[in-house]
Amino acid sequence: MMTQRSTKSYGHCVVDAVGKVYGATEDEAEIVLKDCTFDVPAGSLTVLLGPSGCGKSTLVNLIAGYDKPTLGRITLDGAPVSAPGVDRIVVFQETALFPWMTLLDNVAYGPIQTGRPRREAEQEASELLRAVGLAGFQDRYPSQISGGMQRRAEVARALITRPKLMLMDEPFRGLDHMSRGLMQEYYLKLFDEHRTTTLFVTSEIDEAIFLADRLVILSYKPTVVQTVIDVPLPRPRNFQMLTSSTYGQIKDQALGLLYDEALKAFDPGKAAA
Repeated sequence: MMTQRSTKSYGHCVVDAVGKVYGATEDEAEIVLKDCTFDVPAGSLTVLLGPSGCGKSTLVNLIAGYDKPTLGRITLDGAPVSAPGVDRIVVFQETALFPWMTLLDNVAYGPIQTGRPRREAEQEASELLRAVGLAGFQDRYPSQISGGMQRRAEVARALITRPKLMLMDEPFRGLDHMSRGLMQEYYLKLFDEHRTTTLFVTSEIDEAIFLADRLVILSYKPTVVQTVIDVPLPRPRNFQMLTSSTYGQIKDQALGLLYDEALKAFDPGKAAA
């Protein structure tokens, strides 16, 4: 049975003709992004999929407000993005948990800092830790748990801030195959429950299709949006869907678009040809 779609009216992000150039002079200029246009609908899980080194993390930094585009504009619910804000939060590839804090304190830290009562914040933190399968670990320190468990705590710490937009920059990268699959399942359960608008970045096609409502397929540098593919797989999802004809058709289409771009990542000279 398909989970009912979100009725949230906030979190709509629009990337409009965005370009990013690095270098102080024309001779030094490196065009990373070129006329990128796509949107992240409110309540959706949109996945950015592209070859390694194509500028996916650059896009995340621009949407987060950590950097500014050279050309174009980015808006969130119609308001221009010009700086970091509490309406957006990034979950990075590397863990950012405070090593001197317990998991409970790590997750509750953000809302406490913004003025929420400690008891209320700790209660919600405890509930989120339970939701990501970390019940009984709230008094552990990051060094006392596995990498996969740290990633789950990171997701809980992001969700408790109640952002309009969640930016996930390859958060499961580096995990072993089994842990990565379990993290995908945990995250989808949380997404189905909270429906926080999410832009998820990955280089893995299977991960992208399994998670996404829609795929934004990127080229190699200078990066443009090749196409956007809707993923009509029902929610909640399970790994049996990876054998469905719909999944196979989407994967064939995505592979066809990405293969030549992935070759350019190995041989940048072909990208300039």
